[in-house]
Amino acid sequence: MLIGLIRHGLTDWNAEGRIQGQSDIPLNDEGRKQAEMLGDRLLQETYRWDYCITSSLSRAAETGKIIAAKLGIPLLEPDDRIRERAYGQVEGMTAVQREEKWGKDWNLLPLGQESDEQLQARALAFMEEIAAFYPDKNILVISHGGFLSQLYIALYKDKYSERLGNLSLTILEKNEKEWNPLLYNCTRHILQQQH
Repeated sequence: MLIGLIRHGLTDWNAEGRIQGQSDIPLNDEGRKQAEMLGDRLLQETYRWDYCITSSLSRAAETGKIIAAKLGIPLLEPDDRIRERAYGQVEGMTAVQREEKWGKDWNLLPLGQESDEQLQARALAFMEEIAAFYPDKNILVISHGGFLSQLYIALYKDKYSERLGNLSLTILEKNEKEWNPLLYNCTRHILQQQH
């Protein structure tokens, strides 16, 4: 079993440096182009994908719809467990705004954000269930940067800490007891288009 973990395409709030969290911000035109580029790349690669599942937030759902259509694979019902971290009061704010209001350690304050532990538990439960329901299938999962980062920390501790790019692709292979990383945070489909 393979899982292809994809961060959604670019949004206006991404471009402005605003925390989106569970605010439902749509893709922008660049984000849609990025999704098309990844779909084209996946068509050319040797991996074959059986299904696509997305978060219920529109930026992930639209990314998944574009990719699934390119690949001609079914898009499963969205799953709320793979939504972005809830950031509470800081959603919609830029780094400058957060620091001006609460200081550099804003993330340590009780501002209504979901904890790392809560997010990791949610991520691991999703992975266990998807492996149990689709043990012989290859699944594309379109989610969010905060969610995916905490999933990687839960699985691999500090081995992967690089900031995840929009429309990045990470591929994990399930063996009997663990998920082995085959590819991490790859955005070559976007980089190739920039040259």
